[in-house]
Amino acid sequence: MKEVKLTDYAFKGIEHGEIADLRTLDASDKHRILHAGVDVDSDAASAVFMHMDQSTVHCESRDPGLELLDIKAAMKRYDGLPEYAWKLVPRDKDEFTRNVAENVHGGYFIRTKPGAKIAKPVQSCLFLKAEKGGQNVHNIVVVEEGSELHILTGCSTAHSTTSAAHLGITEYYVKKGGKLTFTMVHNWGQNATVRPRSVGVVEEGGVFQSNYVLLNPVGTLQMYPAIYLNGRGAIARFNSIIVTPEGSHVDCGNRVIMNAPETRSEIISRAITTGGVNIARGHIAGHAVPCRGHLECKGLILGGGQMLAVPELDATVEGVDLSHEAAVGKIAQDEIEYLMARGMDEAEATSTIVRGFLNVDIMGLEGPLAKAIQEQVEQIDANAM
Repeated sequence: MKEVKLTDYAFKGIEHGEIADLRTLDASDKHRILHAGVDVDSDAASAVFMHMDQSTVHCESRDPGLELLDIKAAMKRYDGLPEYAWKLVPRDKDEFTRNVAENVHGGYFIRTKPGAKIAKPVQSCLFLKAEKGGQNVHNIVVVEEGSELHILTGCSTAHSTTSAAHLGITEYYVKKGGKLTFTMVHNWGQNATVRPRSVGVVEEGGVFQSNYVLLNPVGTLQMYPAIYLNGRGAIARFNSIIVTPEGSHVDCGNRVIMNAPETRSEIISRAITTGGVNIARGHIAGHAVPCRGHLECKGLILGGGQMLAVPELDATVEGVDLSHEAAVGKIAQDEIEYLMARGMDEAEATSTIVRGFLNVDIMGLEGPLAKAIQEQVEQIDANAM
């Protein structure tokens, strides 16, 4: 992992005023944000949040079943959020958590009402414009009993060459019978340093589903979110699609700790390197019975780079059912030959396999976002050829 010096970035003095209408953003910023999953011209959101550099510039809830506040406003309103703030992620976990704890710039506090089924996703954007800017964000999500919520978070720099640092803390609380779908699309620049730290707890009958997409260059990214299934029948699912071009160094994965009976977990990772370094980690632990977990990591090397898969299964009681499948290498020749036998040339066959490997349909993305991601997949496909 590349060495990170926080002293290289300015973590003070880069503030912005409120932006009442995000549609007034300039075209280049809109384009970058769209490729991070956020369509500011759309009304198809239950709430909209944007944090730019070191300020929350937009915070709007459109659904009565949903509370959305800037984290600093929430801390003030609720006397420091003693039930939730820094309960899952230790302040002193590492230098990045300490930096955020000492100087929080903003972030969101999202809470549903019990039983609320929020039909439209919450749209959130964490954006970096300033060169050498540092961003400290703390997010807290509370899905109350029996409620359902989808958060679509886009993280991006203003330009592909922007050198900046994003440090993000996120704590998730999914209560009894609740369901949280968390979709995160990253569109960082080739010089960006990214250090998210995320932990969640799921209670009885709750569901946590994470979708993660990274198709563009990033300087260095390290994240290893963990979900604790602490209630009977709780479920966690992770899906990720990651591409690392030359110059990118990505070390990321997911952890699920099943502490209660009848829990289930699944981690599915697809990764391609076209010259960069990709370390794909996965850890499933079973500490109660019955429980079932499956970890699947598949990687392709197209034109160089390094791919490292690190699957871990940890069982501490008899009867735990854990499995994993890991494969790293090039496109199988028999797959190419199969498609060529049906009329494709070699380039078309290879292209079809790459596009299928990067299929994000399972994530249920729609509209301009789905189109923007498909455009990125096609560009990766073209470069691979």
